Parts: sequence; structure tokens; C-alpha cells
Amino acid sequence: MKIDFHVHVTPPEIISNWEKYVEKEPYFALLAKNPHNKYATAEDVITALDESQFDRAVVFGFSFRDIGLCRFVNDYVIEKARQFADRLTGFTAVSPNAGGVEKEIERCYNAGLCGIGEIFPDGQGINICSEKETRPLTDACIELDIPLILHTNEPVGHRYIGKNDIPLNKIERFIENSQGVKVVLAHWGGGLLFYEAMKGLTEKFCNVYYDTAATPFLYDERIYRTAKALNLCEKILFASDFPLLPLSRCLDGLEKSGLSTEDKQLILGNNAKALLKI
Repeated sequence: MKIDFHVHVTPPEIISNWEKYVEKEPYFALLAKNPHNKYATAEDVITALDESQFDRAVVFGFSFRDIGLCRFVNDYVIEKARQFADRLTGFTAVSPNAGGVEKEIERCYNAGLCGIGEIFPDGQGINICSEKETRPLTDACIELDIPLILHTNEPVGHRYIGKNDIPLNKIERFIENSQGVKVVLAHWGGGLLFYEAMKGLTEKFCNVYYDTAATPFLYDERIYRTAKALNLCEKILFASDFPLLPLSRCLDGLEKSGLSTEDKQLILGNNAKALLKI
């Protein structure tokens, strides 16, 4: 089974009227006004899966600051995850600092969504080091036994729209404060996986996974060989960041990596199957 673990879907109403949603959502505005920004409906995702011969995608709406908008996109994900139950696994978009976040997570879980994310620490104004601010997320993940996708990005290299300034040591602090939570650090954890070679960090990061979203923009195929050298292939989840990138383009680096068929199968779907319990 091939699974894309990081796919964005947007309700048609937001796609058609995105301008009215940007006024009170600065981070969404930053991305939406980018001329290279792309949107995808659930049907677009199904087409992309078919074209690339993938079996399933983990999909989620945009995590707005406004909890009402999060509910709106969650309703869309719930509807489409039910409609395409054999192809789509839905995650819950939440605003961690908003009132009622625990109820929204429970509502979506009861409706069939089986994870939380993608959370944007900088874009949503979350102090990722504050246990008080992150506890609604982490407590829910532990109680419901569901994973959390956290946006991260590399602290060096070229600048791009949406690149945040959250230091890696703050992500490490979040992990320290969230033992027992299955955390998926998007975009290779911003390079945090390289530090799993440090003594003590691997044990602390025993429940941490890394998705490969947007790899062609960030790394060449050596990133996969590095993960293998660090004995991390069982913690890597294939992800495209669709519709930012097509699935086929994201496969190139893995195909050129020189990894064994077994390791490729882990990354392309077996790890995700185990994490999602499917």
C-alpha cells in the first residue's frame, strides 16, 4: 500500500472566495496571496492518487486561528473522508489557543477523523514551549491515541513564503513536554532528524516521525540515505504536500536514493499503516 501522509484539501467555497477569509487570518493571507499558491478539493486528491498509483492520502484542511473556520474545514474533511473511505484518512484542523478546542477534537474523532494537524506554531501564534498552550492537543492525542502533525522548517537555507522562525530547540522542548504523543514533524523536522545521532535524543524522540513533504524544494536524494544511516527508515513517512507538489515529483528523490525495496516500502506506506492502524 502506498500512502501520502501530507495532503491539503480546501472546501470549494474557500477556494472560490479566499479573499474574504484573509482579512482576519494573517498566515492564511500570506500563503493565499502567493501567486504560486494552489488549492485542491478532495476530488482533486483522488485524481492525483489515481494518476500516481497511490492507495490512500492523509488529508486535512487549513489550521486557521479562528476555531469556527477550523470547524468549517473539518466538516468538509469529515464529509469527504466518509465519501472516499477507502482512499482518504482525515485529520482535524484546530486552533490550539481557541476556546472549545477539546470539544472540536472530540467531535471530529467521533466523526471518524483520526489525527490532528497540520499545526502551524508561528502562523497560529502558539508558544510551542508552553505546556499550558499545547496541553489541549497533547492530552487529546494521548487519550484518543492519535498522532499530531506539526509544521517545522529548516533554520538555514533559502527564504520562502511561509518559512517560520521557530528554532529547533523549541521543537525539542515540545517533544520533551509531550512524551507519549505520536508526533509527526513535517518537512523532515526542519533537519531535526540529523540530531538523532546525539546521545539521549533517540530515546526522547522514540514517538517522533518525520514526513517528507516538499522534499524537492528542500533536499536531494541524499536525505534518504542519511535517514538510513541514522537507522530511521521506520520513522519516515512519504508525503508530497499536495497540491504544492505533485506526488510523482516527490517520488523522484526516493527512487534515486539507492534504498532497498524493503526500506522504500516502509517509507511509502508500511510506516503509515502502522501509525494509522489500518
